[in-house]
Amino acid sequence: MKYKKIKPKKIYEEVAEAIYEEIRSGQLKPGDKLDSVQQLAVNFQVGRSAIREALTALKAMGLVDMKQGEGTFVQEFEIDQITFPLSTAILMNKEDIAELVEVRKIIECGTASAAAKKRTSQHLEALESALVEMKGAQGDGELGEKADLQFHLALAEASQNQLLMNLMNQVSGIMGATMKETRRVWLFSKETTVDRLYVEHLAIYEAVKNQNEEAARNLMLFHLENVDAILQKYFLHTNPAK
Repeated sequence: MKYKKIKPKKIYEEVAEAIYEEIRSGQLKPGDKLDSVQQLAVNFQVGRSAIREALTALKAMGLVDMKQGEGTFVQEFEIDQITFPLSTAILMNKEDIAELVEVRKIIECGTASAAAKKRTSQHLEALESALVEMKGAQGDGELGEKADLQFHLALAEASQNQLLMNLMNQVSGIMGATMKETRRVWLFSKETTVDRLYVEHLAIYEAVKNQNEEAARNLMLFHLENVDAILQKYFLHTNPAK
């Protein structure tokens, strides 16, 4: 019998899981303020850096908001945001990011190609709507993330493949968490801007509109490779020892 290799959990992941479970179970409710980093470190008997990493992971999932000088608060959220196991929802290390991007390449490149082949005028309208939202949301990270995810889900709809749509819906919550982190890194990167994300999505849309299956596939791959590259570079810079 072959057994799946078990990855040891990092300290911050265990802390994040504990807080996550309190949010999921309702012990912590939207608007509640968490203890200070110092107090959480004492409560969990871990270092402050582990607490900060855990809170950053939960923030990337959209479950908490860290306000400078005020503290960390539980955010309003849709229930489907916390239906995924935390082990797959926390995307704050380069291994997790690489695995998710790999899955997205497998699913979304084919989805873009199928969308180019099967899209209707209604599908194009949905994609255009997402692009308009994305363009208008520059400077507003939350709206940008929603528009970004809306675009990718609209592509799945355009494929007219129910299984692909189901797969995309199943990973959409995890994708949303990565998109938050992608846009956060992009906003603070000196070498690029959020405009680049919009341009890449626009190019994919044009290929789908022109029913160019190969171009749609290649442009989606180009987009996802750029997302992967900037995130991996960020994690290498911020965690050189990992």
